[in-house]
Amino acid sequence: MAKAFPEGFYWGGATAANQYEGGWDADGKGASTSDHLTGGALGRPRIITRDIDPDVYYPSHEATDFYHHWKEDIALYAEMGFTMYRLSVNWTRLFPEGDEEEPLQAGIDFYRQVFEECHRHGIEPLVTIQHYEIPWGIVTKYGGWANRQVIDLYERYCRTLFTEFKGLVHWWLTFNEINILATPAGAFNGAGLLPEGFEDRSPAFPGVESPKRRTERFQALHHEFVASAKAVLLAHEIDPDNHVGCMCCRGANYYAHTCNPADILAAEQAMRMDQFFCADVQVRGSYPGYARRYFRDNDVEVRMEPGDEELLRRGHVDFYSFSYYKSMNISTDPEVQKTAGDFTAGIPNPYLEQSEWGWTIDPVGLRIVLNRLWDRYQVPIFVVENGLGARDELTPDGHVHDNYRINYLRDHIVQMREAIEDGVQLLGYTWWGCTDLVSFSTGEMKKRYGFVYVDRDDEGKGDFRRIRKDSFYWYQKCIASNGTDLD
Repeated sequence: MAKAFPEGFYWGGATAANQYEGGWDADGKGASTSDHLTGGALGRPRIITRDIDPDVYYPSHEATDFYHHWKEDIALYAEMGFTMYRLSVNWTRLFPEGDEEEPLQAGIDFYRQVFEECHRHGIEPLVTIQHYEIPWGIVTKYGGWANRQVIDLYERYCRTLFTEFKGLVHWWLTFNEINILATPAGAFNGAGLLPEGFEDRSPAFPGVESPKRRTERFQALHHEFVASAKAVLLAHEIDPDNHVGCMCCRGANYYAHTCNPADILAAEQAMRMDQFFCADVQVRGSYPGYARRYFRDNDVEVRMEPGDEELLRRGHVDFYSFSYYKSMNISTDPEVQKTAGDFTAGIPNPYLEQSEWGWTIDPVGLRIVLNRLWDRYQVPIFVVENGLGARDELTPDGHVHDNYRINYLRDHIVQMREAIEDGVQLLGYTWWGCTDLVSFSTGEMKKRYGFVYVDRDDEGKGDFRRIRKDSFYWYQKCIASNGTDLD
């Protein structure tokens, strides 16, 4: 039998309100950016609409309806043996437009009962404060995070969370995948910046931006850095038992396509700006030299106010967390054919298998990332997203046989154990989409991640029944053995 994980290691799962919660306008909740994103089923691109069209399907509006199934779902997590559940608070459930003076009591009451139910089952909540759920009012009235005023609105929101849920939540993440804002694709989701030349039904993931827009995007990111630092200091002030972390997308795993030094340099440079930049600011507390050079070379001018740099230094996070689904492969050879997969696709790696959606499956890459991050930052690390999106089939007798998910899970857990043996201080693991939810990248239900199947399809049909998959029982056994029973 394999060696156990460290005592106190957190096992669990993760979801996001915009993909899971539903109840998008229930009890006074306002619209978020995700509530203006249409579905992406049947090969359609996801679209941003200025107004909510009653004749269009928006997956976040009902998602898989945690809002009305929270007690049932938390009981399922307890049955699996979760000791941690990562979820996000929907900003607009507390502040519908984002700039109200006082929060909605109904929103506070909803999350309080969720957190209390978690504790009743011995599950520690890990809460993401902003997870692609920026109030639409902040987008339209303020222009998103490019406006420095939003820092104060976020701080008010954080103060409400830290005060209202003191003693119920001790683990916080300030921004989900903050580093996507270092790429053009993250401007809308990460900062609430509408596409340039926005008109109704604009593409959700524009790939080309002007120099002016690039500066606006990095200005918005700076404001999020400042807001995160303020949140860290505020969380510690209100409750010294609070732990606040950053959360980055994809960890830090880029491979050079060949041993050509140009490929190796390109992979290193991509890793720096796409992966390390945000964590260098949030963990180390200052802008790195390579980022300042990038700004000079690309005519980016980030405005800082007096005191910002000192605030970043003082408000560094307590731990580093990240999502890991795949690795990336980079070539500088213009003749190398690029894949036509998802919006983060790169050069095909001949040594790795791919999912149906073109995402590489690279468990050893997770060990590489964990060691690389530990060596660089020397702070505790969480794997807060990892998972396999797959097309699950519900059998006529009501089962889902997802051995492919079990194999993926086992292989990644083995590599986490190896990283711990290497000396990495790994605190926990929360599998992404522990109950089926809407895929953010595609807006589909058919791309499923969960241990629990939800009767819901790409057209919004289904009765939301919850059905345990084979992986549910496998993960239950893994947790009960603290990672030793992986058969």
